Amino acid sequence: MIVKQADSQAEMKDAYSVRTKVFIHEQNVPAEEEIDQYEEEAKHFVLYDDHGSPIGAGRFRLVDGMGKVERICVLSDVRSKGAGTMLMTAIHDEAKKQSIHELKLNAQNHAIPFYEKLGYQVVSEEFLDAGIPHHTMKMKI
Repeated sequence: MIVKQADSQAEMKDAYSVRTKVFIHEQNVPAEEEIDQYEEEAKHFVLYDDHGSPIGAGRFRLVDGMGKVERICVLSDVRSKGAGTMLMTAIHDEAKKQSIHELKLNAQNHAIPFYEKLGYQVVSEEFLDAGIPHHTMKMKI
């Protein structure tokens, strides 16, 4: 597996493809909520399998001086195989390159243990985003 920062239209299409499969088809998030006004300002990341097929995606942007990790997803058949960790490591590396020392994300409740293993801590009460329970999490890097 390899993570690439999406620098071309083809790589952006790959990122959107994974996000569509996971968020829109699997989790029933409305398409108008999944693709939003922050797509242009964010740095997008795509995880590819050994055959060059996109299997994961995420994005990263600066919000109020803090790095915000968003839209992290991997296809269901590669979950629990290190794919999410590879994606997050690439995003953390980008944050370090930009000298960003604190990150936050909004985690779906079922994903909280995954993010805790990476060093994130829950910092909010539960809230709904696209009808799905979430908590805000933060970490210092």
